[in-house]
Amino acid sequence: MNQDFNPTPDHQESAEKQAEHSTTSSAHGAVSLEGMHRSVNVPDHRAGFWQQLKAFFGPAVLVSVAYMDPGNWGTDLQGGAQFKYALLWVVALASAMAIFLQIVAARLGVATGRDLAQCCYEWYPKWTRVPNWLMAEIAIIACDMAEVLGGAVALNMLFHIPILWGVIITGVDVVLLLAMQRFGMRTIEAIVLLLVATIGACYFIEIFILPQTQPSFLEMGRAMISPRLSSPTMTYVAIGVIGATVMPHVLYLHPALVQSRKFQKDDESIRKAIRFNTIDVTANLSVAFMVNAAILVLAAIVFYGKTSVTVAGGEVIRFNDSTDWIQAANLTLAPLLGTTAASVLFAIALLASGQSATIVGTMAGQVVMEGFMRWRISPWLRRVITRSLAIIPTVVFIAIRGANNVNDLLVLSQVVLALQLPFAMFPLLHFATSRKRMGQWRLGWFLIIAGWGSALLITAFDFYGLPDTLKQAWQVLEGG
Repeated sequence: MNQDFNPTPDHQESAEKQAEHSTTSSAHGAVSLEGMHRSVNVPDHRAGFWQQLKAFFGPAVLVSVAYMDPGNWGTDLQGGAQFKYALLWVVALASAMAIFLQIVAARLGVATGRDLAQCCYEWYPKWTRVPNWLMAEIAIIACDMAEVLGGAVALNMLFHIPILWGVIITGVDVVLLLAMQRFGMRTIEAIVLLLVATIGACYFIEIFILPQTQPSFLEMGRAMISPRLSSPTMTYVAIGVIGATVMPHVLYLHPALVQSRKFQKDDESIRKAIRFNTIDVTANLSVAFMVNAAILVLAAIVFYGKTSVTVAGGEVIRFNDSTDWIQAANLTLAPLLGTTAASVLFAIALLASGQSATIVGTMAGQVVMEGFMRWRISPWLRRVITRSLAIIPTVVFIAIRGANNVNDLLVLSQVVLALQLPFAMFPLLHFATSRKRMGQWRLGWFLIIAGWGSALLITAFDFYGLPDTLKQAWQVLEGG
């Protein structure tokens, strides 16, 4: 790989403009994820396809984790258990919108050399910085709450640790994150890729190898092309699915991650960087869609249409609208599927999803805080603050309501994310469609339509379901 490539004379002027354009934020002493910024070498644009793809592949692996975190498990399990395959179209639609928006986010980072928070800081009025930062922090805390709960449930499944203690134990994962960051971006990407592969392998085994689970692909196909929302509860879960699938904090993070690649600033190199990041996003978020669909399908096969099940020891678990599906999955998978392997695989995949999402959430928190507020604190302190803000309300909730309502809190956290999404989507699209900010790299007509269409549809979902969402969210909080 030639790391010292110089632009040809035809590209020289453009390269100088791009270099000046992309380092404006550096004049303020601010770059995204400073220790990882431009730390991964890439070949020049004349290198072969696979050589370039290998170099650029990775940022979307980290992004995809946010689309497979425990929050997704809670909403997908509830959707499959209560409505069978009827919400598969929501999972597919949300995944498609996520792909469009993450492609836009990656393009913004490549073209401007800034992350979304830095763009907001520099190009919006000063008075918007603190409100935007607080909204982003709320989204990160809500996401981290889901990871805390997912990790606690997984520990309970595997080692019978009480949920409350599991929540507290998850607070020490900062040590794991610090150990990984010391080895650089590529190591983090490799570890997260291994965790994602673990999740995928577990669900592949459960859906396609265990003989007890045989989904009806014809029925699934009909559900995908027949969208409907037939009840307020269905709408509430659908909004949760969208909130769990399109994640606001990774819209801030992704433009920073793509800047970990040390690509040249001439036109052709930027064009190739945009192209390969688009491939990276499409491939990895397609995997995330398949995992989410598999979670919903498994819940539909195992739970839908059943009112109760008898587990080991003779205990009868009854299913109703208030069932905590993420815990019921652990208790009932083994007897329903006739093997303990399903329960163990479910728990391992859940633990992997929580730990990998933790890494992404911490990095997003760092980007948001530094971008909006220009505050720089060490990653371990940032992690302690974020996780404490997630653990404290979770511990209080479990102490008051008990450990049998984890799924309620998971779904609630995802609804919070859905309601925060417009505050990330609209600035992203505003900047990415601006010729003044993006120059020749502004979005083309297809991404303009797909991006704005996704943002408006998500916002419409939010407003349509807001009355019932607030009502059900209040019921979760008060224990109704």
